[in-house]
Amino acid sequence: MKSAVETLNPTRVRLTVEVPFEELKDSLDAAYKKINQQVTVKGFRKGKIPARVIDQRFGRGAVLEEAVNDALPKFYTEAVNEAELNVLGQPEVDITELKDGETLNFTAEVDIRPALEIPDYSGIEVEVDAVEVTDEDVEKSVEQLRERFASTTPVERAAEEGDVVTIDLEAKVDGEVLEDGIANGVSYTIGSGELLEGIDEAVKGLEAGGEATFTSELKGGSAAGKEAEVTVKVTQVAKRELPELDDDFAQLASEFDTLEELKADSRKRLANMKQFDQATQAQERVLEKLLELVEVPVPEKLLEDEINTRKHNLEHHQLAQMGLTLDKYLEIQGKTAEEFETETREAAVKGIKTQFVLDELVKKEQLNVNQEELTEHLMRRAASSGMSPDQFAQAVVEGGQVPLLVGEVARGKALAVVVEAATVKDTNGEIVNLDDEEEETEAAEASETSEEKSEG
Repeated sequence: MKSAVETLNPTRVRLTVEVPFEELKDSLDAAYKKINQQVTVKGFRKGKIPARVIDQRFGRGAVLEEAVNDALPKFYTEAVNEAELNVLGQPEVDITELKDGETLNFTAEVDIRPALEIPDYSGIEVEVDAVEVTDEDVEKSVEQLRERFASTTPVERAAEEGDVVTIDLEAKVDGEVLEDGIANGVSYTIGSGELLEGIDEAVKGLEAGGEATFTSELKGGSAAGKEAEVTVKVTQVAKRELPELDDDFAQLASEFDTLEELKADSRKRLANMKQFDQATQAQERVLEKLLELVEVPVPEKLLEDEINTRKHNLEHHQLAQMGLTLDKYLEIQGKTAEEFETETREAAVKGIKTQFVLDELVKKEQLNVNQEELTEHLMRRAASSGMSPDQFAQAVVEGGQVPLLVGEVARGKALAVVVEAATVKDTNGEIVNLDDEEEETEAAEASETSEEKSEG
């Protein structure tokens, strides 16, 4: 077999392959054997029909077609390996010549990963938010904890803002009560915004036994997105009472003996959260700077596939679970279809570029992934998916997705290398030193949010 490579553009090549006919022998033998098992000819036992009889009865062309279909993947793979190509997706194959007993010639056009030049990235500088926890932040955190320990006491008066009302609901669309439009004994805090738009105004001023009707757009259920006439009846009004902010509250709501200890712990936790956010911000901004430094041509077919995948996942998984259509989602977001298309394309381009650049860095820096790193990453992915580690690991193995996870970890390590070399300052002008272990964890997660997920 002889092969040659023609570069069509930085992300696509054409392979020209010439195969001497004798190299088709194994595939021809396999073709005759396969046809032998599928047909019957009077006078011959099944599987024992001579090749010349098959040629006469069914045509030599049928045999050649079967043999070529069997042989093409093997010769294509050999040509790809010989040329040391990093191909993406499936090739477009065209048989240019097939002469029985002489030769098989074909071409294969296929997308490839572009050759990238990673420049010196040690000069990257980024600015991130400073980690500052104010007294107001601590007070807000403690107040949220206090809200969780609020108690309610039934009162005989009209409902007010902040009260907890027990209500019965009935929703009608076009005058008909919906099958899933009745709910009784619902507990609702006035002003929380957790139910239907317009319900706060409807129940304020009502005492137990009072009812009101209002119009609202349904957020979920069989008539999601439709205007409904909703009747609400109040069966109880209760006043929310917050516990006093003192040492007794600290003992009730935490493991601490005093309110000051509780506040000190809240301050510490808030600082840790802001450091986490700061590290994530550093990863994302360093990644953006890195992508600006590298010229990355994007294969058009790969880009279109990624755009379609993102749209499908949004429309048929994320939105479907919320009972929303794409049009309704865009309306809620205040976006036009054109803006959505542009944003999706930009995100897909960034994802593909991220994977290409970080994969190139993995090679350049000769980074490897050990079992412990892979296990830790698997545990994080399992937690985010809502599955147990064992279930997630089984799904990964059965789906042949282990190389994908290894790639995610390796890319996270590559980004961590760049972040370590970069200068990260906060808005106060102070140098930010990120912990190495946290850096790799954050980098893996930051790269996952941007990179193109489908492996080529």
